[in-house]
Amino acid sequence: MADTSSVSSSTVAFLGKQADNLNKAKAATSSTFANILHQTQVAVGLKAKTGFSAGATYDNQTIAGQTKAVFNNALSATKSALNLKP
Repeated sequence: MADTSSVSSSTVAFLGKQADNLNKAKAATSSTFANILHQTQVAVGLKAKTGFSAGATYDNQTIAGQTKAVFNNALSATKSALNLKP
């Protein structure tokens, strides 16, 4: 016959380990989601990648800034091709 205190302590240890694993999985999932959300916000231009939120470097890191740069370059190329002066 098995010792009941041994069985109960093994059960408690097993359940404690499972709860710990669930907590780790929850933390990892939360962290991954937060990272993806931050990267998406940076890419769209809603949030700064670092502590600053203006200037050429910030604009080059966002979709809005990259779109603006492409538009400005296309406009400059068109002006040059048509020999238009500003």
